[in-house]
Amino acid sequence: MVILWWCVLGFLISGYFALAGYDYGVGMLLGRLSRDEAGRRRVLGAFGPFFLANEVWLVAAVGVLFGAFPHLEGKVFSGAYLPVVALLLGLVTFTAAVQLRSRRPDAGRGAWTLAITVGAWVTAVSWGVFLGNLVLGLPLDAAGKPAGDVLAVFSPYALLWGAGFVALFALQGAAFLAVRAPAEFTARANRIAKALLAPALAFLVVAVVWGAFETSASWSVVPAIVLAFGALGAASSALRAGRHKAALVATMVLSASPVLAVGTLRLPAALTSSVDGGFSLSLTEAATSTEMLGLLTFVLPPALVAIAAVQWATWRRHEGRVDQRSLLHF
Repeated sequence: MVILWWCVLGFLISGYFALAGYDYGVGMLLGRLSRDEAGRRRVLGAFGPFFLANEVWLVAAVGVLFGAFPHLEGKVFSGAYLPVVALLLGLVTFTAAVQLRSRRPDAGRGAWTLAITVGAWVTAVSWGVFLGNLVLGLPLDAAGKPAGDVLAVFSPYALLWGAGFVALFALQGAAFLAVRAPAEFTARANRIAKALLAPALAFLVVAVVWGAFETSASWSVVPAIVLAFGALGAASSALRAGRHKAALVATMVLSASPVLAVGTLRLPAALTSSVDGGFSLSLTEAATSTEMLGLLTFVLPPALVAIAAVQWATWRRHEGRVDQRSLLHF
């Protein structure tokens, strides 16, 4: 039962990265893709129909974390306090700026555009730093409290993950725009996506090699690593062949693969410390009672079906490109 819920948590977070990753990627590329207001509105309109539905995956994942693993969430958030705060600030800034930017047609939008870009960058970097710390282990003492310098979470390895997630999300955003943005943006988005393949590959290689020396990972993480390199290879091949939908699917899998790697890195441990003799938490210790997990099991299936159905229906209705007749949500 505990393993089932760990898989559910991983599925929801992976789904969030696979879907919302292109939101942040588009946000980071907004100023680079278009210099005029009409173009920027159409770029934002590309992810407009999916924007809020993508965020639901994160809400569901947080609900599972609090409900199924109540002994884990407090330790994770306290051990990575600064990246979590930065992440929340980035999410709030990005989400608010996207929705408020075009509320007043006669108002200036330069500040909102900047807020979208900055919020997307902060969100991407913060997610990377957060997951990089989970790979290394959080700086927690034997009692599970933060140990040492609060800036220890910004280690070189964690910052590598921050830079890597910028590359992954930007690559995903460019692939998404090659599919959904107006036709005049396709060639530009394709060029940007192909230029981001090398940084994404560099991140994967350095993160895996460096992580092998820094951590005591189990062999269970190998499938996630293979999946990441395979997805990047598939994305590269699809972009060069002009198969943009296939490239988008591959980049979505690529963005989700780090979550799978972190979740399987030290099984059956759910959380470890980077401090010698520090805190450690197994999946069983992190989980709630068996009775509560059983109760949650009755709630889970309809919730997952509803989330998947809404996502599928939204994609089916808005699978075409943005054009002059499209309703621009933002």
